[in-house]
Amino acid sequence: MDRPAKIALVSPYDHAFFGGVPDHINSLASQFRQWGHTVKIIAPCSDLSRVEDRDFIPMGKAVPVPSGGSIARVSFSVWLRPRIKQLLAEEAFDYIHLHEPFAGLLTANVLSQMNPSTSIAIGTFHTYGGTRLYKVGFKRLAVPYNRKLRGRIAVSEPARQFISRQFPGHYEIIPNGIKVDDFDQAKPFPHLQDGKINLLFVGRLEKRKGLKYLLGAYSRLKWDFPELRLIVVGPGKPDAESYRIISERNLQDVDIVGMVSEEDKARYYKSAHIYCSPATGKESFGIVLLEAMAAGTPVVATSIAGYSGVISNEKDGLLVPPKDDEALAEAIARLMKDRGLGLALSANGRAKAESYRWERVADKVLDYYESVTRPTTLAVS
Repeated sequence: MDRPAKIALVSPYDHAFFGGVPDHINSLASQFRQWGHTVKIIAPCSDLSRVEDRDFIPMGKAVPVPSGGSIARVSFSVWLRPRIKQLLAEEAFDYIHLHEPFAGLLTANVLSQMNPSTSIAIGTFHTYGGTRLYKVGFKRLAVPYNRKLRGRIAVSEPARQFISRQFPGHYEIIPNGIKVDDFDQAKPFPHLQDGKINLLFVGRLEKRKGLKYLLGAYSRLKWDFPELRLIVVGPGKPDAESYRIISERNLQDVDIVGMVSEEDKARYYKSAHIYCSPATGKESFGIVLLEAMAAGTPVVATSIAGYSGVISNEKDGLLVPPKDDEALAEAIARLMKDRGLGLALSANGRAKAESYRWERVADKVLDYYESVTRPTTLAVS
């Protein structure tokens, strides 16, 4: 992009909460600003003290909604239109980039109040299947707003397939990015370098993340590998089934850490000998897999759609069927027994992570902004 642009990044999700879309937006904003662009983030926020961005504009109150096996906190505030209209007139953004444009009223209200003759609207779709946010009456109501989008991005092929069923059209696939150096250069925790083998799980403790299957695999492995330790990092609490497995099988060396800072999360990846993601589905993209790869940690994951697009099986990770604790245990055991395999997966994983650097991803997004600015590339609804 030849000149600095004024960009709005709009999210329907509560920006005070940990999650893929807020993290994506924060990273995109940071990279754009490094290149001299002016960026404002617009999103609902329940706790401003948890948002460090000085150019963040809180807009609306978020409420929890079940979505795809998770809880999405989105704004359904109907009184925001006058404020949004005034904000857009004052700011005069060159580009208004809406993430999940139809998941809640904030993004829909921005589309309804924007002036398409002065601002270009781009939509990025992150979701893959199972979400109720497209079933709360929005699909029919969103059709006129969809026409205002000059360009549409999907973060993965599964995300593109899902949104195409809702709103057919062309979607450019531009993946999530990662801060490669943060993970590659992280320092391991000294207390975890004690001779044990660290098996790591990172993610929200929700049913679809599959922790109970990893616990089942761990219980199969612990007898033969007493030096194995399971570290669970992420917000929330294990479900009743997970606690039952831990209790009934008397599992030792299970360390449930809880939510941690981004810096500490990188240190846990760096402290791990094996990373495992046993998710059962409804993942549009495997960001946690790439974080582990960037740290040089060999990965075992399930062969669900969002993960199969990131991992090349047997080359930069091991894929196993979902909901299969025996297959998980076998794959983890292979890595524990075969140091050469682990080193090969680690090296190949690091190489793959390089292509997902935020610098590269953000550059693709800016190129896409420019491409849809040209009248000949207008997307057709």
